[in-house]
Amino acid sequence: MGIVSKLLLVITASALFFSTASAEMGIEHKVVIQVSTADVKTQTIALNNAVNIQKHFEPGEVKVEIVAYGPGLSLLTEKGKNKLAKRVASLAMSDITFSACDNTMKKIEKKSGKKPVLIDGVKVVPAGVVRIMRLQEKGYSYIRP
Repeated sequence: MGIVSKLLLVITASALFFSTASAEMGIEHKVVIQVSTADVKTQTIALNNAVNIQKHFEPGEVKVEIVAYGPGLSLLTEKGKNKLAKRVASLAMSDITFSACDNTMKKIEKKSGKKPVLIDGVKVVPAGVVRIMRLQEKGYSYIRP
């Protein structure tokens, strides 16, 4: 093995070591939590998971996004039945991102004649499942309570 080959091997090994060390040091963690059920207990677990993840890391070390679609969209609506609406609004102001599926919203609008009203701080994404897929492609860990 020539000197150039040895040098390239050392550089490659060093780059691999430092990139692994940076990831292990927890420079940034990213989590996407799926909510696709109207079950309040499961929705509460999703919110608890998000809060527990945030508590575990220092501010700025973790990104948490909750993506709701299908029956799970009820978590993000202002309907009078939503017992978790105040908590969602509060968490949206504490660096937890909430994303609502536009496909689900259009289906509800077609069925009921009116579009669901979302809680302040909730953003709309074209398709919930595609949003989860894209986040996983960007290195987000996936959680489904």
